[in-house]
Amino acid sequence: MDNLQKINCKEIFKKAYENRYTWKNDFLGYQGKCIFFTNDNIHEGDFVLGKDFKPNIQNIEDDKVVKSIASQLFEVCIHRVKREFESVHSENNFNLVKNSERGIEMSVFGKNQGDKYRVKNNCINMVYRKIHGTIIEIFVEEFLDTGTGSLSKKYSSQQINPNTLETNSQKLEYEDEFLNMGKEDYWILNSRTIKYLNPNQEEEKQKFVFEDIRLLN
Repeated sequence: MDNLQKINCKEIFKKAYENRYTWKNDFLGYQGKCIFFTNDNIHEGDFVLGKDFKPNIQNIEDDKVVKSIASQLFEVCIHRVKREFESVHSENNFNLVKNSERGIEMSVFGKNQGDKYRVKNNCINMVYRKIHGTIIEIFVEEFLDTGTGSLSKKYSSQQINPNTLETNSQKLEYEDEFLNMGKEDYWILNSRTIKYLNPNQEEEKQKFVFEDIRLLN
């Protein structure tokens, strides 16, 4: 018990939070080609992601495909925004749930009561958060160490009903690849593969590829 009491969850979480890879605040965005593979279909177009983080997809007619590509770009860049720990978590405290070989699991009380996280090797490898009325549960299997912070590379995501605590979406399994863009040391998503089971329990796969990437200036 003594060892458990010595674990300062807030300090451990803060270090892991600050170890996440983020872009510099003056990041101006980037552009390139986007290719979307699903089943036997391929859609190719161009994109611009400006400093306002609003993706603009060009030369693809299918609205669903445009939305799908845009949502991946937006989701990636929103996680690259640097927000100070105090501005996000000053009203939260963290209680130890358990300590195992998978990491130190902690629950949040305060502003984000009910959220949970797990930290191992200075990386947050489990997230259980209520976002817009739904619980999102994420488990990270692999990280990329960029030298200036860690990036989730292989992970799963699932939605949970906050009232019944039952899963209410299929489990999505992600695998991301990143490119390091030159002297500014910007790591940009190069490809993302998402696997899931369809209603017939058959595996389906989507792949997003971003290439010919150029930073905006």
